Amino acid sequence: MKKSKIGKTLPVAGLRKGEPQDVAQEDTQDNDELGSIGAAAAPSLNLANHFLIAMPSMQDPVFGGTVVYVCEHNENGVLGVVINKPTDMTMQVLFERIDLTPDAGFASHVDEPIMFGGPVQDDRGFVLHTPGNRYSSSLTVTKDIAFTTSIDVLEAVAAGDGPPHMLVSIGYSGWSPGQLEEEIGRNGWLTVGADPDILFNLPIEERYTAAMRLLGIDPLMLTSEAGHA
Repeated sequence: MKKSKIGKTLPVAGLRKGEPQDVAQEDTQDNDELGSIGAAAAPSLNLANHFLIAMPSMQDPVFGGTVVYVCEHNENGVLGVVINKPTDMTMQVLFERIDLTPDAGFASHVDEPIMFGGPVQDDRGFVLHTPGNRYSSSLTVTKDIAFTTSIDVLEAVAAGDGPPHMLVSIGYSGWSPGQLEEEIGRNGWLTVGADPDILFNLPIEERYTAAMRLLGIDPLMLTSEAGHA
């Protein structure tokens, strides 16, 4: 796996550009922040670029009913973003909070909701998007999907040069080494290779069912028994 380039994060909840905020260190430093997850070799089970699909039996208030896109998976743990749990914040509100004005070409997207990406660093913004321009703190997961934590991706949107497709979240989801594998073993999650069309183009309310159908499963017929592709 390529070494992670994830560094400083986007300000979101109540923070404006220029206000003090903690940031993750660059990957050349020894730290426990987001930027350090890519420093180690990949484990035998590598779920990067996969969807984690919560089993219908999962009662967890955070992850029940969710689909998580896995950005990175190595022996330091797993980093992912929930893609089907909208918050009450819209793109318009986000841009106002960081003192940016979206380009006119982005007008049709300003009412789109920001996702709840997970409970880790839930005062920060994270962006899944189609690759293209280079950003200062970004990880290319595949040729179709990149993960960026630096504000320059939204500055590019404001300048009319942003990525064609993007999903913005508050917070991300993280698992310590072996934790996700244990949860999968307890039938908490199904896993399947990710489809960018589900991530970027499908209505939020359809993403869970669509992810299930990648496995040939109708969620209404699913029992508590699990497996993974």
